[in-house]
Amino acid sequence: MGSNAELLEGTVKNVLEQDSLKWIFVGGKGGVGKTTCSSIVSILLATVRESVLIISTDPAHNLSDAFQQKFTKSPSLVNGFSNLYAMEIDPTVEHEDSLGSDATDGFVSELANSIPGIDEAMSFAEMLKLVQTMDYSVIVFDTAPTGHTLRLLQFPSTLEKGLSKIMTIKNRFGGLMSQMTHLFGAGEEFNEDAILGKLEGLKEVIEQVNTQFKDPDLTTFICVCIPEFLSLYETERLVQELTKFEIDTHNIIINQVIYDEEVVESKLLKARMRMQQKYLNQFYMLYDDFNITKLPLLPQEVCGIEALKEFSHNFICPYKPSITRGTLEEVEQRVSTLREQLKNAEAELDRLKKGKQKA
Repeated sequence: MGSNAELLEGTVKNVLEQDSLKWIFVGGKGGVGKTTCSSIVSILLATVRESVLIISTDPAHNLSDAFQQKFTKSPSLVNGFSNLYAMEIDPTVEHEDSLGSDATDGFVSELANSIPGIDEAMSFAEMLKLVQTMDYSVIVFDTAPTGHTLRLLQFPSTLEKGLSKIMTIKNRFGGLMSQMTHLFGAGEEFNEDAILGKLEGLKEVIEQVNTQFKDPDLTTFICVCIPEFLSLYETERLVQELTKFEIDTHNIIINQVIYDEEVVESKLLKARMRMQQKYLNQFYMLYDDFNITKLPLLPQEVCGIEALKEFSHNFICPYKPSITRGTLEEVEQRVSTLREQLKNAEAELDRLKKGKQKA
């Protein structure tokens, strides 16, 4: 185990300095602060990139809460910025209006039921197709909790499998399908070639993006976690899955770390710090080649542009506790605080005694 100085060195500067990055995913277990982290990463990127788009793929959509501004499924300029945009999409519903006519939609809906995950995959492809036409210099994904994120990363292969299945059906029954549509009067509205053309177009987009996702010069994944067992387990699972999908990841943000900086010591905080330190040691042991950024647990939420900007300092400069145990200054501060508390307690005792005498 290295020294404390070594443990504090990790930041996200490497992500900010990698100009070639086009796609940045931020993900992890639910409730660890992914949205706050992705929002701050996008704010920092806006200082070094020409244009930044942050997309929430989490149905909970906390992005609007983080920035305290309402976002929709179309990119909106974030208040106070000239080059930072945000949008919120829900992959589970976006596919409803993605392909066109009622007859076509009915066919695609039936198809989606027969191929698990293809509806979300098609919606994701549509969103990526839209995003690619907008020409942002970097795109940050605020992803849903780990399970949803892993499914999102499987979309390219899901869509490819679905299209292969469709092509097989077309090759076997193409003539019959065409005759049946004319026989039942669907005519031009149910256009087999139009459907396949649309799906092929999405396939091209997804293949292109899939190639980019697997290129470490273009894509990286930032894992967000907290120093607890379940979060460590989820992070390990996520890193293994990313490796399987050939997606680069070399940054971990450990959020809600309790530092020993309370003037008056607390047994509860001491116990929590010991527990956290055990898991922090495991993080450093498992991911010794990662950039690990530790963020302090705050007494308040980080909401709004100003709060996000203020907290962003901890992403590029390792956090330093406000006091150092065992120094002259720390002991003097502790004595001063204890004296003040004793003075307040004595005053409270006097009030209670006087009240009792009157009674």
